[in-house]
Amino acid sequence: MNNGKGEDKSLVAEVIRLSTLVEYQSGSVVSRTLEDKTSGTVTLFAFAAGQGLSEHTAPFDAMVYIVDGEAEISISGKALHLKTGDMTILPANQPHALRADQRFKMLLIMIRS
Repeated sequence: MNNGKGEDKSLVAEVIRLSTLVEYQSGSVVSRTLEDKTSGTVTLFAFAAGQGLSEHTAPFDAMVYIVDGEAEISISGKALHLKTGDMTILPANQPHALRADQRFKMLLIMIRS
């Protein structure tokens, strides 16, 4: 698994179906960090229906890629509806929030530079 340096050895040089790396849990948000480096992080999330993240900001840009389902994402008051295969960029220092009207999985890639 994770070697303490932010690399999950079980994922290296393997073919992995991204959607299988986290499972939905009723009433919960589940996450799994796939990479954690000084330059950025890659985290996979599974949001149960009705779950979300309240409005917040982050000091770095981040890319959200919808792996499964559909998500409502608000960026600086602009509502976006994303579904499987869609992506968007969350700009640094801009307020954003996520909501799962139905369950969804997303990959969050944060770049720290």
